[in-house]
Amino acid sequence: MKLPGIIRILRPANAMVAGLAAILGYFIASGTVVPGVLLLLAIVFLVTAGGNTINDYADAGIDRVNRPGRPIPSGEVSPRQAWYEAALLFVAGIILSVFTNPLCLAIAVFNSILLVSYAYYLKRTTFLGNATVAYLSASIFLFGGAYLGPEGAVTVVPISVITFSAMVSRELLKAAEDVEGDEKAGARTVPVRFGIRATVLFSLAAAVLAVVASIYPVAWWGWPYLAGIVPVDLLILAGSLSPVRCTDPGCVRRTRATSLLKVGMFGALVVFLAAALLT
Repeated sequence: MKLPGIIRILRPANAMVAGLAAILGYFIASGTVVPGVLLLLAIVFLVTAGGNTINDYADAGIDRVNRPGRPIPSGEVSPRQAWYEAALLFVAGIILSVFTNPLCLAIAVFNSILLVSYAYYLKRTTFLGNATVAYLSASIFLFGGAYLGPEGAVTVVPISVITFSAMVSRELLKAAEDVEGDEKAGARTVPVRFGIRATVLFSLAAAVLAVVASIYPVAWWGWPYLAGIVPVDLLILAGSLSPVRCTDPGCVRRTRATSLLKVGMFGALVVFLAAALLT
């Protein structure tokens, strides 16, 4: 059954995975799980859902070209409804953050401001928008580690670096897929300025960096981790290599490279969790 637009605009599955990643960040930093991690999950879910909603609100014009089936272009949700829903989600997430610690609260407030800035401005800039999304994804692990304080956040920095690099790769390919709508909207994204081919090569370089960085946790988790992460790395490389000959957005979409990278990043989360549980 299709979810109502007012729920679908949240991208609840995406927000829930983000919340679970925060719990994983805490677990990697501490080696244990406490009831308070449910608060982390709720905060990240709310702030991520708020970001998804405000992004759809700000991108309604572009989505009429690139993704007409989304809730606002399809008429399921009005722009006013989306704006109020996003505001409520951000406020709820920040209020819950008050019950964590100052570092977590600071990250929640900063990320909420960054999500709004991304939706209205940063998305249309050259590379800065891609880097913002990558940071926001990587910062979920930092948020989880920060529940232990600054030392916990430092512990998960290598995982955040891996996530950041992989997300840069995927975001560049998503921009390549959306270049027609972005051009009409006046967005100065990487593919609009430098072309599809250059964007694909930048994406490949970021994926290679993510794969190289993924070897570092062997120092924590040993050879079993390496055995698990190698197939994931190969999938990420396959995804980033598949559009390497593409020169138009349709070609990039047909390779399903962004889907492969998404599966690869989810696989990496599974490997991180298994490694943390078994060591």
